[in-house]
Amino acid sequence: MTKRSHANVFAAIGCVAVSAIAIVAAPRVALAQSADLVLCDRLAADPADPDKPADVKGTPEVMAPDIATAIKFCKIASGSSRRALYQLGRAYAANHQMPEAIAAWRKAADKGSTSAMVELGVLYGTGAGVARDEAQARKLFERAAQAGNPRGVSNLAALGGSGGASPDPARARELLAKAAETNAEAQYQLGLMLAEGTGGAQDDSGARALFEKAAAQNHPGALERMGAFTQEGRGGPKDAAAAKAYYERAAALGDEDAKKALKRIECPYVIKDKRGNFVTNLCF
Repeated sequence: MTKRSHANVFAAIGCVAVSAIAIVAAPRVALAQSADLVLCDRLAADPADPDKPADVKGTPEVMAPDIATAIKFCKIASGSSRRALYQLGRAYAANHQMPEAIAAWRKAADKGSTSAMVELGVLYGTGAGVARDEAQARKLFERAAQAGNPRGVSNLAALGGSGGASPDPARARELLAKAAETNAEAQYQLGLMLAEGTGGAQDDSGARALFEKAAAQNHPGALERMGAFTQEGRGGPKDAAAAKAYYERAAALGDEDAKKALKRIECPYVIKDKRGNFVTNLCF
């Protein structure tokens, strides 16, 4: 399945309260902590994390050249910020230090980070770095979903109810609709469900409206979907120039599907071998 599917709980590990920096007696220390958190956010913030401030862009993954710096500053900031604790886990995971990542996510989850709950739930669901435990995965997803985390909602729906029942996409729609009132990731996830007709009637215009809201908040996936919907005239007007602009914005934020879409626009002719297999794109 593609990243657009809701049926697979273990899609790419690829979202609402902001934790404040603890007030300390010495102003110089407080300023230092704030600077550490700013650097941690810059290098390791998750775009889909509900704890992330609106003015922080976030990065889909911690880039290799930034890992050591992210670990350093997130570790310092994590003493007073659950967001930094979660981001420290992301930096450790990017460095393939899974025991350290899990430890950071456990601490962050204990402090209420719903994104850390989701990451731990995925690990328990897949048995990656921990013993596989679907019951524990479900418990973590439930906690995250109840707090409004869209990934918690969609992952819980994919796992299904207690006792291994079939997934309940209609319930997922209901939960996402509430979170989508204010959250870009929820808008995007709900848009995908409407576009696919998952959990209810298909609604292209409704999906497009949700993608547009999330795209206005620079959500990479929503920008890519707006590019596709605008290019095809799906759920609204067709506009090739606007579609390209959406793709470019999504690609700049690291969306791989948008990069491929731009390549197809630039090189629309496909060369195939005698068996019909793709060989290359022909550009002009």
